[in-house]
Amino acid sequence: MTDAPARPRPAPLVAEVLRTERLSPSFVRVVVGGPGLDAFEPAPHADSYVKLVFLPPAADGHRPRRDDGRLDLDAVRAALDPADAPRLRSYTVRAFDPATRELTLDFVVHGDEGVAGPWAATAQPGDEVLVIGPGGAWSPDPAAASHLLVGDASALPAIAVALERLPADAVGHAVVEVHDPQDELPLAAPAGVRVQWVHSGLGVPGVALVEAVLALPALPAPVSAFLHGEAGAVRELRRHLRTDRGVGREQLSVSGYWRLGTDDEGWRAGKRAWLADIEQAEASAGLS
Repeated sequence: MTDAPARPRPAPLVAEVLRTERLSPSFVRVVVGGPGLDAFEPAPHADSYVKLVFLPPAADGHRPRRDDGRLDLDAVRAALDPADAPRLRSYTVRAFDPATRELTLDFVVHGDEGVAGPWAATAQPGDEVLVIGPGGAWSPDPAAASHLLVGDASALPAIAVALERLPADAVGHAVVEVHDPQDELPLAAPAGVRVQWVHSGLGVPGVALVEAVLALPALPAPVSAFLHGEAGAVRELRRHLRTDRGVGREQLSVSGYWRLGTDDEGWRAGKRAWLADIEQAEASAGLS
């Protein structure tokens, strides 16, 4: 019996920055396009996302292309020291225009922290953008009796898309935690869906979000829920939704986008164990 061949890694499309816009002190919008994005096939999901590839300075001048014009990322990796591995960051597709082939992405920027935020803050038209995807699997259930959308700044683009896709007669709540009132972006929500902003300010991220959701009134069942953001807050709120509010697993989209005190690579390495621990606790509590 022979081992199955290794599954090839996705090859990024080589696109470019078309324009940028500072939406608020913490949010920068980057519109991506160019001939390299012609092969992009949008996904229908509200949580559709792409992965952007950020190459280290050591890769400058070494960007081999495949015959289809995509970057040969495997060849780039092979030429680099392991310490200089490319970094991948996931971002929700805020919008995609099939006529102009323009992809809109919103970035959270915290000064010089991180990889993608500082890049977005200084991006200029013509800058190269390496795009993998899209992925995604969730959209609001139009048959649900009510909707609950919860997240921090990292989840705001997906919540914005979900609100735009809700039926006009939808009812429910959207609770979003941002740094302060200056980061409250305009959102298009049905009249029956109340949008509530909470502010982390200089406090611990997620605390205000958890408090606001715990204080919400009951919603008509079944509830279609979306819960994404910092891992600690997500874990606490997932337990609340499943145990106290009776939200079924099949009606819940939940993910820890990031974890306080851990960089993206470290969080990805531990995320599977984090999820397994949560699922074991739910099974022990008799939640299916």
